[in-house]
Amino acid sequence: MSESNSLKYYKHMLNIIGSLTGLFSESNVPYLNYRVTENLFCKAFSAKNLSRSDVSADASIKDVGIGIKTFINGNGKTLQKIAEFNKDNISFRGLPPQGVIKKVAHLRNQRIAATKRIYGLKSMIYHCIVRDATRIQVYECDMDLIYIKNIKSIKAGKNTINFNDSKNEYSFNISKSTLYKRFHTTKVITYVSVKIINDPFEVLEEKFMKVKEVYYKKKVKENPFVILPLYSITKDKKAVYPKSGLNQWNASGRKRDHNEIYIPIPKGIHKRYPGFFLPRDKQFNLILPDGNILQSKVCQDGSKALMTKHNADLGKWLLRNVLNLKENELLTYEKLQEIGLDSVIIERIDAKTYSIDFRPSGTYEKFIEDSQ
Repeated sequence: MSESNSLKYYKHMLNIIGSLTGLFSESNVPYLNYRVTENLFCKAFSAKNLSRSDVSADASIKDVGIGIKTFINGNGKTLQKIAEFNKDNISFRGLPPQGVIKKVAHLRNQRIAATKRIYGLKSMIYHCIVRDATRIQVYECDMDLIYIKNIKSIKAGKNTINFNDSKNEYSFNISKSTLYKRFHTTKVITYVSVKIINDPFEVLEEKFMKVKEVYYKKKVKENPFVILPLYSITKDKKAVYPKSGLNQWNASGRKRDHNEIYIPIPKGIHKRYPGFFLPRDKQFNLILPDGNILQSKVCQDGSKALMTKHNADLGKWLLRNVLNLKENELLTYEKLQEIGLDSVIIERIDAKTYSIDFRPSGTYEKFIEDSQ
């Protein structure tokens, strides 16, 4: 599908989805669910969908990360949510307004930088789908880092702190631990006129209920997956042990490479999902989020470790490229919390191929809870 046809398809689908607003709302402003717009964007432009990973981008096209926003136009310069820091609020609780803003800005910048490293991105933008009465506007703008040195005009209210960095205007909601950015509807790429259907139920009835029903069994192919923690749980506390797991390079005994690590595979994973991984020391391909492939295997007693064939390869990618740690710098759970990612999803593609991607903090516990 060429670029022009991609845009035509995108606009056509926005028009159709917007016309069904009556299913959800009585407003004359088209309704678009944010998950629908993310999936539509990826389908129309053959983008990689990153929305499940809870990183700073919802999609990527080549080396460009894209945050997809949909909101009502209002006065053309509305504040919209760009990040939540619920799990990090203890790090800025009790600080004065300036301290809070500097900590939030640091965390925001860390998450953007981590997203770029994970997926091999060179730049980040926002793709904004702005809804107005009877039409939709689409425009794009840069996803800027917050210039901490330029932060000024800090105005603290009862529950919000407003500030800007000479380039963008922001607002931080203290109780919700949520950061907002003011988006200006300028440099519109395209417009989509939308006529909202008076009775969308009637349209659906005509489309689907008058068609001859055909019943058949369809085999659905699913890629099994497991979630692995990048940490260990000790005395009800999450921690990255200083001499094992992602700090294996620091273990005593033989001399080790600075990048030697493994991702822990808890016993419960093998118990609940026997046969998910290949037998111990059997090699398989592990596809990274940026598309590169590492030769990998499960190792050690009880097959408790996910490693790469060359034991430094995993550490070069995870410790250096993604987490941006220096050699001899121990990984801590607090560092994982800074980027909001503390677990990985391993998906089985075929008999000798798996993929790995990151998941937000708390995903492993939820996975275990659901599996029980």
